[in-house]
Amino acid sequence: MSYASTLDQRTAQAAHIALSGARGGRGLWRTLPFIGPAVVASVAYVDPGNFATNIQAGAQHGYTLLWVVLWANLAAILVQGLSAKLGIATGRNLPELIRERFPRKLVWFYWVQAEIVAMMTDLAEFLGAALALHLLFGLPMGVAVLAAFVVVMGILTLERRGFRPLELVVAALVGVIALGYGLQLVLSRPALLPIFEGMLTPGFGGSADAVYLAVGILGATVMPHVIYLHSSLTQRRIQVPPERRALLMRFAWKDVVLAMGLAGLINMAMLAVAAATFHQQGRAASDLSEAYRTLTPMLGAGAATAFTLALLASGISSSVVGTMAGQVVMQGLVGFTVPLWVRRLVTSLPAVIVVMLGVDPTSTLVFSQVVLSFGIPFALVPLLLFTSNRGLMGELVNRPIVRWVGWAVTALIIALNALLLWKLV
Repeated sequence: MSYASTLDQRTAQAAHIALSGARGGRGLWRTLPFIGPAVVASVAYVDPGNFATNIQAGAQHGYTLLWVVLWANLAAILVQGLSAKLGIATGRNLPELIRERFPRKLVWFYWVQAEIVAMMTDLAEFLGAALALHLLFGLPMGVAVLAAFVVVMGILTLERRGFRPLELVVAALVGVIALGYGLQLVLSRPALLPIFEGMLTPGFGGSADAVYLAVGILGATVMPHVIYLHSSLTQRRIQVPPERRALLMRFAWKDVVLAMGLAGLINMAMLAVAAATFHQQGRAASDLSEAYRTLTPMLGAGAATAFTLALLASGISSSVVGTMAGQVVMQGLVGFTVPLWVRRLVTSLPAVIVVMLGVDPTSTLVFSQVVLSFGIPFALVPLLLFTSNRGLMGELVNRPIVRWVGWAVTALIIALNALLLWKLV
């Protein structure tokens, strides 16, 4: 028996002890076995697309769009909690339920739009990882894309060994991102009052560009592909009888709040650092490469290195999670899979094309996040329909307040997308 499979068994055993309330399953140790699925999902909320949108928003508009980051992350907590609950209550994931309950033609449409979203996701993640390798080691972008592909495939092999090893590796990468931006936040010393004003005062400053970036932040935060993925991560992780599912869900909520809360803090730190470092100093940071080069004279080489290490960890980890999500979507919606390396290769093609054409990586990253925002409602609508169905969910069915808030969030996202289109026409 491998160490990885033993680790999975020990995690499941500790979870069952905690659920039984037996001695030795109390305190912090009682929660630890349940921490993992939301950590994996949270990677999508701190991916290179978040770097691009948050840094551009902070550099161009100061702290003005911090409220978008805050509310987008609050929405993410709700959405990821519902996705986790769907897997726990039904033992099936969101794509599987869409295939079972939607008309066949609509299912195929869902698959096509989900694959487009997956390509936009991979575009952001691969470009971010490749750009970090380019900045850290001076690799040509083409070579950096290939190196990122090899690293991602190496980490994906852990999935064959069980759920826990992959969760721990992803958690370590999230830790690198958090430490990197924690260091930059300390060195940049942003003013506290403008931060609170930006968080609590909604507005766009009358700028169409601010609306564009706000929609990009939304797409980078409430990521469509992990709405599908999270239900898969929880559906068979800890097997319990129906009468214990409500208790299991309480622990899942802790996982979601902790992981998404940390992701939200990282996102706000990204924007605040850009506002303090670039906007308040009157310095432009039109792309991630320029942000890296500017950080060295302004905050020192340590801050610039922390930035690129965080970007590298973000790109690698989110590429891993994006590939997993793509497999879940394909298998759930159309019932077949392809080898992971084939999927990784195909969905990496847009990033390779962008590099070959010499297109600016940062503007491409922001554009990809705007496209993702238009894909969010397609995942949210069935999620809300299914989690509000008592026949499917049993006692875990959404309460009326959750249904109202969920539909309000969906309507707001659609309204922001419509506002963007109106501004751009």
